[in-house]
Amino acid sequence: MLGIIKNDPWLTPFKKAIEGRHEYYLKRLSHLTRDGKITLSDFATGYLYYGLHKTPDGWVLREWAPNATDIFLIGTFNDWQRLEAYRFNQLENGVWEINVPLNKMRHGDLYKLHVSWKGGSGERIPAWCRRVVQDEQTKIFSAQVWEPEERYRFKHLDFKADTSPLLIYETHVGMATEEERVGTYNEFRENVLPRVKKNGYNAIQVMAIQEHPYYGSFGYHVSSFFAPSSRCGTPEELKALIDTAHEMGIAVIMDIVHSHAVKNEIEGIACIDGTPDLYFHSDPARRYHSAWDSLCFDYGKDEVLHFLLSNCKYWLEEFKFDGFRFDGVTSMIYYNHGLGQAFTEYGDYYDGGQDGDAICYLTLANQLIHEVNPHAVTIAEEVSGMPGLALDIESGGYGFDYRMAMNIPDFWIKIIKEQRDEEWSTSAIWWETTNRRADEKTISYAESHDQALVGDKTIIFRLIDADMYWHMSKLMESTLTVDRGIALHKMIRLVTATTINGGYLTFMGNEFGHPEWIDFPREGNNWSYKYARRQWSLVEDSNLKYHYLGDFDRAMITLMCSVPDFQATPLVKAWDKEDDNILAYLRKDLLFVYNFHPKKSYSDYGILVPEGEYEMVLDTDDKAFGGFGRNDASVQHFTHYDALYAKEDKGWLKLYLPARTAIVLRKKS
Repeated sequence: MLGIIKNDPWLTPFKKAIEGRHEYYLKRLSHLTRDGKITLSDFATGYLYYGLHKTPDGWVLREWAPNATDIFLIGTFNDWQRLEAYRFNQLENGVWEINVPLNKMRHGDLYKLHVSWKGGSGERIPAWCRRVVQDEQTKIFSAQVWEPEERYRFKHLDFKADTSPLLIYETHVGMATEEERVGTYNEFRENVLPRVKKNGYNAIQVMAIQEHPYYGSFGYHVSSFFAPSSRCGTPEELKALIDTAHEMGIAVIMDIVHSHAVKNEIEGIACIDGTPDLYFHSDPARRYHSAWDSLCFDYGKDEVLHFLLSNCKYWLEEFKFDGFRFDGVTSMIYYNHGLGQAFTEYGDYYDGGQDGDAICYLTLANQLIHEVNPHAVTIAEEVSGMPGLALDIESGGYGFDYRMAMNIPDFWIKIIKEQRDEEWSTSAIWWETTNRRADEKTISYAESHDQALVGDKTIIFRLIDADMYWHMSKLMESTLTVDRGIALHKMIRLVTATTINGGYLTFMGNEFGHPEWIDFPREGNNWSYKYARRQWSLVEDSNLKYHYLGDFDRAMITLMCSVPDFQATPLVKAWDKEDDNILAYLRKDLLFVYNFHPKKSYSDYGILVPEGEYEMVLDTDDKAFGGFGRNDASVQHFTHYDALYAKEDKGWLKLYLPARTAIVLRKKS
């Protein structure tokens, strides 16, 4: 019996479906590896064969286009003309190849394919190209020859991500500058990486790396899967960013999009040889994702597996990424993309509405990634709660290292929007932050980029709203709204971060309460960059209150890192009293105590904890973090003897718990 069923006997009724998925994975793996004659890593080397390559004998370019009848290489080197000397030769299995003398092409040249098929023809960008640029005047995208005389050489080749715990700073290079424009890899390397290091995060999750024609898609409508976005700089500059991050001890996780592709034909891989289903489903209903206006891959095709698995290996090998956060996993694994489905019982995961080929691909991808780099990190963005995503493959899982705890940000939004502060349930807070499968690690977060997009609001903006514009200055009188917002912002983050069983994530700027929303340049906002940037000056200005939140976040992360393998320490609820709005829990020698009540403060509030002496190590109400300083951090706290609990070595800790605050105490003895 597979481990996933042993771990969770409630899955026993679905044993046949679970084992069937695993057996199908083993069958496809055996097929792709020729019954074990090669490794999956050997299979996933398409990027070394396809695309443009410079060899001692000249340039060679190969493309898979089985339905093409003729292909010409056109570009700046031949005035974009279809010349006989630049005609491709057709090889076997739909592969086309051209060899060009070295002196006929050079670094920086622009090129495309002119493809003919039965009934038509058109210009296309090669599916495997590694560099795509956009003309500033015409806005036309073209592939670019990228063979600089000096390739970037990585200095840090033995880097291993620190996962004890994994602390992720979610980032977008283009919007990481304060100016109203697209930021660069170099600027990010010089200006943002030091912030990440200073704040204590040991990983960045980088969005929008794969080339995408529309900047406003946030990088999720990918056109060229092997090309790092040229908006932010060159491939060499991206490599330098990653290498510098490794020097700082920061892992670089790529937000990879294999759930769908942009439908654009001229810029993307759609209809590259005149047929709409080369990489995608033959059935138009399955090929087109109506909610995303994009195209869905057919994971049942060997060629698609070759393309996507090679893509995973390419980013690991060529750029030294430390792993991937797979976007849109829910959309991949359900025929209905998980839309309009509640997922209220186990049967919803095994009712035949799942795409077995997509599930197999994700399992193969995890197998490959950890084969190429055993220390790589993989994270699934999945909202349905599909069992086994972050369970090892041998046990019947998908092989991801983590899954996103997507219920937590939804929970915070819901109670902030719908409940009065007095109605906040400490039991519900505990349940939502700790509700996860015991055999799967999660990435917890209060909010990510999703909660900041235009039409939605960040937590700080929901809490403070318009008062952020007028009352975040320390030189002006505060308001109850601002005081409440600052207090709850810290408490929400503290309880979310310190109840983890795997890792914690924040989106850049949100840790210090970055105001307003994210909105990329588009026709509807007159192509403005005003909301597609990060105002770092806000947290740097000591006259503003933003630094309180940033300073608290740094102190929180530092505290978590002070405990070896913090995420793996036992998480034990010590106290939960709904009527008082009090929650307390233990992690090793740390005691976390929350008073979520908006008005009631408690003196000598008793909490039953292991006997000993305790010292305060973090206080959300500290004046240094924008609080009122109602607790004295120098006071030592001792448990009071109670004969009823003497055999358990427990006693009562009497604490002063001001309204809307949290404290962390460390047991000294």
